[in-house]
Amino acid sequence: MRHIVALLIVFVPLAVMAQPRLLPQKITLKNGKSFNLNVAADFEIIPAAEGLKRARFFAKAPDGRIFVTDMYNLADNKRGTIYILDRFDPKTGKFGAVKTYLTSLHNPNSVQFYRDSNGQDWLYIAETGKLTRRKFNAGEEKPSDSNPQTIATFPDYGLSYKYGGWHLTRTIAFGTNGKMYVSVGSSCNSCVEKDEVRAAILEMNPDGSEQRVFAKGLRNAVGLRWYGKFLFATNQGSDHLGLQRPDETFYAVKDGADYGWPYCHSSNGRIIADPKIKRPGACEGVTAPYSYFPARSSALGFDYFDDADAPDSIKGGFVVALHGSTNKVIGRGYKLVVMRKGEPLQDFLSGFLQAGKVLGRPCDVFKLDPNSFLFTDDYSGVVYLVRKKGTLTPVSDSNPVEPPVPADQSPATIPENAGSKTCLALFIFAAAMLGRFTS
Repeated sequence: MRHIVALLIVFVPLAVMAQPRLLPQKITLKNGKSFNLNVAADFEIIPAAEGLKRARFFAKAPDGRIFVTDMYNLADNKRGTIYILDRFDPKTGKFGAVKTYLTSLHNPNSVQFYRDSNGQDWLYIAETGKLTRRKFNAGEEKPSDSNPQTIATFPDYGLSYKYGGWHLTRTIAFGTNGKMYVSVGSSCNSCVEKDEVRAAILEMNPDGSEQRVFAKGLRNAVGLRWYGKFLFATNQGSDHLGLQRPDETFYAVKDGADYGWPYCHSSNGRIIADPKIKRPGACEGVTAPYSYFPARSSALGFDYFDDADAPDSIKGGFVVALHGSTNKVIGRGYKLVVMRKGEPLQDFLSGFLQAGKVLGRPCDVFKLDPNSFLFTDDYSGVVYLVRKKGTLTPVSDSNPVEPPVPADQSPATIPENAGSKTCLALFIFAAAMLGRFTS
């Protein structure tokens, strides 16, 4: 009996930690580049749209079309564009057209759609220095509203270190509570900010009124999504504590919470004090992360797969884009991982850094159905489709969706308990195996 109990104790953790088998798959782009990526064995990866520049974050319009932002390059510029990914072919997994919706934008990192109580659809665009909205009509290929409303402004320091400008991206998410959330990164690597809106997530009404700081101490929360009752965010750690810390972090963001930056950081999920920038009370009251990623891996966009019929390799987990360290010599990131609370990270797709050569940098993840998702590569300007082998992807102009409005949009599984079903299933399986051993 002692051996049976020992087997049960050992078997379950090992099963939980099992890494999905990755198989190489050849990718050939229209520009002639060819290379292998490693993807979970039951999935395939397809270049669905090419020819973009610095493709960033997705949004699905009320008429079912996929919009994607493009910041053009790494410079502080006004050459940003919003594209429509159109004419999707489910058999090939490719979009037949990439249409320019709006150009001459200042680092447009994120767009979102929202339907107000009068039934009017709005398109929100987050640029470095401002948040605008304009009326949106189904099927339009250019803005039908030529008078956008500026509903919020943000510090706009540019990229000059001399003048304290660093993070240029702003990300939008709508909550099921009818509120809008916007993340604004810090102006530096490590400093005490003069503007309270920096290194923070803001909350406001859809018309921009009643703006307030929802959460602070987030150095650069680029990925931002709302699931059920929770606002989730990825956050990038500082660069002055060496190559092994601090973590890149993931939070279920709480109203009024202080996540510590620049005074406190996360190291292996535990809160540590900054060696130079101190404050009274040290790190008392600083919220620990929901989960974390290796230092310098640059966690960005993500999506959650709570569906009962999702493949086991992603079920109950967040698929997260690790953009990759700015210094390729460090080499962390450059892949997609599956994250479940309390479990080790699992590689899902890798190979964007090979022999010191960067082949891509994953940015955003956008779930299409339980078996498929899109992700952007803002290094090569490619949108990839990842889907379970043998399935067709339901992306079409005739697949309308409702923009976020105050309603019950709770996922089937609350993300805070992600992984619990996996553990239960493994426990049952282990018990069944023990039954065989003792019969």
